[in-house]
Amino acid sequence: MSMSQPHPIHALRSGSEAFLRVLFGVFLALIAIALTMLSTPVPFAVVTVVMALFASWEWHRMVRSPAQREAADLEPIHVQTVVTTGAIACAVTAVMVRLVPLAFLSLAAGVLAAYFLARKRDDNPLWHAGGVLYIGLPSIALVALKVLPTLGTWYVLGLFLIVWATDTGALVFGKLIGGKKIAPKLSPGKTWAGTIGGTVTAAAIFALYIAFFTFNVLAALVFAVGLSIVAHLGDLFESLAKRRFGYKDSGGLIPGHGGVLDRMDSMFAASVILALLIFGLHLNPLFGGHA
Repeated sequence: MSMSQPHPIHALRSGSEAFLRVLFGVFLALIAIALTMLSTPVPFAVVTVVMALFASWEWHRMVRSPAQREAADLEPIHVQTVVTTGAIACAVTAVMVRLVPLAFLSLAAGVLAAYFLARKRDDNPLWHAGGVLYIGLPSIALVALKVLPTLGTWYVLGLFLIVWATDTGALVFGKLIGGKKIAPKLSPGKTWAGTIGGTVTAAAIFALYIAFFTFNVLAALVFAVGLSIVAHLGDLFESLAKRRFGYKDSGGLIPGHGGVLDRMDSMFAASVILALLIFGLHLNPLFGGHA
């Protein structure tokens, strides 16, 4: 047998992991779509906070200083996770009742609490405090996008399509074409072919989405390319954090995907930028479309 031939057990394991990735990816996407389409935003907001809880646990576990890891593993509930999740829950609640300034005050309080708690333990305070913003800003952005604009449901669905198409296209084109790595030390599996393929896929899918509303497809293509690039950058940022602290995956909660942060890193970046474009620059991401 040639040494270059794949081992049957390894091939079987790889196929099983790919199947799990697709299965759970489709399952999570269907849940997200169902929550987005509900007329009441409460379930969407509740699930957003629950996802923030798991993401916070992964982040604070990952960024601990080596001296704190063993001691923190003995804690039944990590205090930093409680602080971050509490701040995000308060911020999301404030957005739900349209008190947006209070949402940012809640996050600011969480940042300060996380910083001083970590500083007291000599436990990477800037990284712990930054986690409140890293997870909190996308959480309130997603809920604000759903709740505040008249066509919020369609904005969020468009966002989901761009991010999912970017991730899926990057995976497919990266596997099929391979080639030069975009950042080999930071993210060894990310290739230029996958990155470009993911962005092209996102542009095509979002253009079809806008075509459904029979409005400006060209503007949709340009917008999707930009937001897809932001999604790629979000993925790279989480890779940077994982490499900085010696982690391959942020967790193992989602079979085939790793942790919540591994699944949501692109969405985190894209949701914040979309919220800034809509609420700051008054962009209509349906480009004249109506629902």
